[in-house]
Amino acid sequence: MTRSTIATDDSVLDDLPPPLPEPATEDLRLDIVMGALADPLRLTIIRKLLLESEAYDHTCGWFGFDRPKSSLTHHFKALREAGLIRQRQYGLERRSRVRTEDLDARFPGLLDLVKAWRPKGQTDDTSCIQCIPVRRSGAS
Repeated sequence: MTRSTIATDDSVLDDLPPPLPEPATEDLRLDIVMGALADPLRLTIIRKLLLESEAYDHTCGWFGFDRPKSSLTHHFKALREAGLIRQRQYGLERRSRVRTEDLDARFPGLLDLVKAWRPKGQTDDTSCIQCIPVRRSGAS
């Protein structure tokens, strides 16, 4: 699918599907945003989008996480409902991007902190997928 025109406020124009339900910028709450970012996988998702994302939306497969689809769906939904990401439905897949302008307007400096964060054991700017533990069923 191509994008012929995109407004700076990321509104729906031309052939873009509409965003899935999300809180308005003025309704973003720091406690909810920080609660969503408290999970290491979610923090990694946002950081990866900020540092490695191009000018287009990404599917959850782009991240390369070794997690069940249902688990990833839950985490992406939590990020969207907190107002951290915008998701659009493209056929059977959802694509995500960080709501950079909205978050910078509401909480200046927050995304800079996320970009600067390094998972425990990571010393460079490489992807931190390997730093996120994979939960196995039956494991305690």
